[in-house]
Amino acid sequence: MHPDTRQLDPLFDQHIDRTRSNSIKWQKYQGQDILPMWVADSDFKVPQAITDALHQHIDHGIFGYGSAPQALTELIVERMQRLYQWDIEPEWIVYLPGLVCGINLAVRSVCQPEHGVACPSPIYPPFKSSAKLAKRLLSKLPVTLKEQRWLMALDDSALLPDTRLLLFCNPLNPGGTVYRRSELEAVAEFAKQQELIVCSDEIHCDLLLAPGCQHIPFASLNDDAAQRSITLLAPSKTFNIAGLGASMAIIPNPTLRREFVRTKAGVVPDVNVLAYTAAQAAYEHGQPWLEKQLDYLRRNKATVEQAINNMPYLTLAPIEGTYLAWIDATALPVSSPFKFFEQAGVGLSPGADFGNPGFVRLNFGCRHQTLLEALKRMEQAVTTLQAHQMVKE
Repeated sequence: MHPDTRQLDPLFDQHIDRTRSNSIKWQKYQGQDILPMWVADSDFKVPQAITDALHQHIDHGIFGYGSAPQALTELIVERMQRLYQWDIEPEWIVYLPGLVCGINLAVRSVCQPEHGVACPSPIYPPFKSSAKLAKRLLSKLPVTLKEQRWLMALDDSALLPDTRLLLFCNPLNPGGTVYRRSELEAVAEFAKQQELIVCSDEIHCDLLLAPGCQHIPFASLNDDAAQRSITLLAPSKTFNIAGLGASMAIIPNPTLRREFVRTKAGVVPDVNVLAYTAAQAAYEHGQPWLEKQLDYLRRNKATVEQAINNMPYLTLAPIEGTYLAWIDATALPVSSPFKFFEQAGVGLSPGADFGNPGFVRLNFGCRHQTLLEALKRMEQAVTTLQAHQMVKE
């Protein structure tokens, strides 16, 4: 593997010690020589505008109950129109203290106990657990590789009777696929034919890394798609503020929205005041920082794709969006690729959590130097294993 010698942006290349910051990402392997490349938060310091806004709020010195700032709502409405030509109304927005609770609320508000939920597989683990926690039946729509892109099969025979909700993910986690308009239209037609509500997780929509990719909100396709949609969004992955908990559901259909809000009442807490402050600063002032982050992530993406595809046993399809690499390790002659790489000093996300134990997921939202060290350890591990296999043969 030959490192890229181009100058790195110091804004994202600085070393920040997270081992004493109560970070679940870094605490997992505290005291061990294992690089944490698993959970989807990045190691980048947030835009200065977010820090400044939080300082200003903290200096005020009072942290009582708060409400959603009108300015934040206006920023979201403007952002949806400017970026996606999606005209939304302020009352469609339901603020949430996290996106995962939005998935769970969608399941419980759309589906009665006798109804079922469908989702892609492999998929982000809370999709599956949301059905299990609510005691709803789950149908899995296989995600397969088609022309080097991971796509969900639209197979009605895979749906259990009385399935009412499709949990959808775009960009896809894992896999990184950014759905094209024609592909989204096929999903919308499938949902219409099967009379499904679609809860679309679009949290990674700002993190598009492949040339020519464009995010298209599912609900923006047409009025039918809008009326059967719950769209989940957040600035958390984009600006690395997941720990603050500022997310939103955009629900055009008033009946769906009322039931979603009713299910939320008394169970899911309001967004805390600092999260609102951070979200508003992110959307108002964060774009220049985001453009620089995307440049840095694209470089990391290229490094990961080249390195992994040059290693024995491993393959990686091109990543279109997210900072997450879905690595095919099914050819690796070990019982657990996750444990194999963990023993080599790289802590990845186990593919079993997503639905395929032969894969691992690598988070490349980190310093380039950290990424190079992780890839070096992985390369040494698989090369050594290959040499031992050849000796055996």
